[in-house]
Amino acid sequence: MSLYAIADLHLSLGVEKPMDVFPGWENYVERLEQNWRAAVRPEDTVVIAGDISWGLDISESREDFAFIDRLPGTKIILKGNHDLWFSTKTKVERFFAENGFSTLKILFNNAYEYEGISICGTRGWMNDQTDKKVLLRECGRLRLSLEAGKKFGKPPVVFLHYPPIYGSGECYEILEVLHEYGVKQVYYGHIHGYSSGYAINGERIGIDFRLVSCDFLQFTPKKIG
Repeated sequence: MSLYAIADLHLSLGVEKPMDVFPGWENYVERLEQNWRAAVRPEDTVVIAGDISWGLDISESREDFAFIDRLPGTKIILKGNHDLWFSTKTKVERFFAENGFSTLKILFNNAYEYEGISICGTRGWMNDQTDKKVLLRECGRLRLSLEAGKKFGKPPVVFLHYPPIYGSGECYEILEVLHEYGVKQVYYGHIHGYSSGYAINGERIGIDFRLVSCDFLQFTPKKIG
């Protein structure tokens, strides 16, 4: 079994909001499916780190999740800033069950055991965003996830949507939680296009950060060693 990560699928199979209008996103759904099927086997797991569907509610996202469910592997998904379809974990899980989406799991105030690691994470926050209430809430959710992961007795690997470090800016509150729990690997999305040049891909302050946004990865899930 192998573990993969990718973020920012930005699917819009049930609504009119195609990403093809942006440079580099031409035929992205077809490219994503082809690359995914070439890399991922049914026994593998893929963490999708937010910005999954443009649907404004869960019903508008049905076709997007049907598409993801048909792809090989188990998918562990977390919320991004554009995932307006997400209401509560319970409601989303009920929707998945009602529609027979059996390969989808949600990472939200919880954790998953995967071979030698604990899969933890939350949406996160960035240093240039000033809503302190939301930031503290995300720190709390990250702690809940890492606490849940401690029960497995395995080192945590964290998946976030927002990068806690970008360019020269740092989200100290999120980084403090990562250091508190001894996190050494973080995968994140949210950053696209030319902005990827300012993304951190490598070790910084004792943590290895990796950008896994869809276009940055050329629409191919990244295998995690």
